[in-house]
Amino acid sequence: MNDLVIDRRDFLKVALGTGFAAATLPVAAQSVIKTDTAGLTAGTINLNVNGQTVPVYRAQPEGKSNLPVILVISEIFGVHEHIADVTRRFAKQGYLALAPELFVRQGDPSKIGDIATLMKDIISKTPDAQVMGDLDACVAWAANNGGNVDKLGITGFCWGGRITWMYSADNPKVKAGVAWYGRLLGDTTANTPKHPVDIAPALTVPVLGLYGARDTGIPLDTVEKMKAALAKGSSKSEFVVYPDAGHAFHADYRPSYNEKDAKDGWTRALAWFRQHGVA
Repeated sequence: MNDLVIDRRDFLKVALGTGFAAATLPVAAQSVIKTDTAGLTAGTINLNVNGQTVPVYRAQPEGKSNLPVILVISEIFGVHEHIADVTRRFAKQGYLALAPELFVRQGDPSKIGDIATLMKDIISKTPDAQVMGDLDACVAWAANNGGNVDKLGITGFCWGGRITWMYSADNPKVKAGVAWYGRLLGDTTANTPKHPVDIAPALTVPVLGLYGARDTGIPLDTVEKMKAALAKGSSKSEFVVYPDAGHAFHADYRPSYNEKDAKDGWTRALAWFRQHGVA
């Protein structure tokens, strides 16, 4: 069942700027960017993936087809209003943009008020293999609904930044990726058997890594290890490390937001996609 649902709830989230995950509150309202839906088709579609309904926030230029496709991968907080807004930003640039709810089988991140519980009860229980399958379903939907998947890109934030690296290695149709402060190393588990540093030597897709030098959760030595692993391959991936940025510097709804570096990163992301045939 692939239904487009543009309901009153979606409208209110956009109009009022609400719809942020509980663990991210309070929202820094003064810096929140609000992208309207003028000229767009935007709302939630539902994909059936092996019997599981997977909601996907979709935005694209109204009435257009043969569009380049961007997968937008959320933080641990799921597809709340900030991720939906980023999806609309890509649509305003001419993309069919899709942001899937990748935790739907494990629970609803928006209802959990603290990060420790969120990590324990949802994130740690979400297998990479499941995520890759859901993203494949998004690509298949795009191919049948006005998207040109020969021009496929992926971007993601934090948890989604890691997934950006992993999916760029998993799906040969991906032309380019932009990973915002995604973890590069980690513990090996049944759900996360590999990490970006493990797949880097075999990676062929160019990925732009946008990271903050003041990110205490992603030490700069892990970025250097990733660079060394990438140097063994041929992906031509690159890093930009912002000296004054910490984690989540693109997240305009949080105190971590760094407007200057976020805007620079966004400009670089769009240019990266254009450079590598995703436009």
